[in-house]
Amino acid sequence: MMMKGISLSQSNSFHPNTQFNRAKPPPINIVNPILRLPRRSLRVLSLSIDPSANRNPKSTVKPHAPPLVVVGSANADIYVEIDRLPKEGETISAKTGQTLAGGKGANQAACGAKLNYPTYFVGRLGEDAHGKLIAGALGEDGSEGCGVHLDYVKSVKGEPTGHAVVMLQSDGQNSIIIVGGANMRGWPEKMSDDELEIVRNAGVVLLQREIPDYINLQVAKAVKKAGVPVILDVGGMDTPIPSELFDSIDILSPNETELSRLTGMPTETFEQISQAVAKCHKLGVKQVLVKLGAKGSALFIEGEKPIQQSIIPAVQVVDTTGAGDTFTAAFAVAMVEGKSREECLRFAAAAASLCVQVKGAIPSMPDRTSVLKLLQSST
Repeated sequence: MMMKGISLSQSNSFHPNTQFNRAKPPPINIVNPILRLPRRSLRVLSLSIDPSANRNPKSTVKPHAPPLVVVGSANADIYVEIDRLPKEGETISAKTGQTLAGGKGANQAACGAKLNYPTYFVGRLGEDAHGKLIAGALGEDGSEGCGVHLDYVKSVKGEPTGHAVVMLQSDGQNSIIIVGGANMRGWPEKMSDDELEIVRNAGVVLLQREIPDYINLQVAKAVKKAGVPVILDVGGMDTPIPSELFDSIDILSPNETELSRLTGMPTETFEQISQAVAKCHKLGVKQVLVKLGAKGSALFIEGEKPIQQSIIPAVQVVDTTGAGDTFTAAFAVAMVEGKSREECLRFAAAAASLCVQVKGAIPSMPDRTSVLKLLQSST
């Protein structure tokens, strides 16, 4: 279930009782009108849930629950199915080709919404067909949408929607090449007050590295002051993470390859992974959530024994694209709902197991009923 990412862009669990001691843009057109609400009333008025609109009756979400807010990337994933990767200088034919909505930020937002938790996405799209594809796949309108709130998604003139070429092999493994587009070049120098307000009023915030670090840093600093937990998914750019960003997040979430790249240390054995995580602790991150592919996952909290979670075996591995994003988002949903550390890991493992059985990132995100059913059957 290992996911490999190649970026060509320009450029131990949270415990519910844990306390956090958390203070010349390009012309932008709004895809959906931003919801203008007074600061004090935002948490309640913008998050009301109409019970009749719930897609899943098994949700434990309370009315007016603080939302999951994802600030990140949205891509059009151009899938090509191949038997093997081409060698240098070689041209091969693909079995099929298809374009689907994806991107780490959009994937995580879609997962949160499909798990029936109130989810907002803050991102940038181009004014093109790919942007419309993504908005349609994520949003609340139409039968194909996931139910993500897109009030803070904006379109950018002169920049294409981010896209990626996903080379999917017959064993379900993939290699990905990313073109940043609006994800990297569509953000203003300073985020708007509306965008910072929604993240301050979140229950948990998810970040990734397919958008500029300066945007992630603005978000992380804003929510740190508000006492909101932040999870940074390491996937995306392979440049060093700014030290200020380490100081402003609560949970760092790499896979084993990203952990090795980040620390410059081997991560082939669990002992090596533990040593690499210790280096992350020294950089200022107290909690590290490591996705280990077929070997499961592990949650490292500084000063405590690691919590390990094995995979919940999939009936058939069709496509691992989006599995890591599903895991991270499902973990965040379980965390904000107050589940224990072990429960968060198991809930995330079940969601990821279901994800890899369907082709495509967003289409493969499971609903809550399916996750709970798998958890019950695998107990």
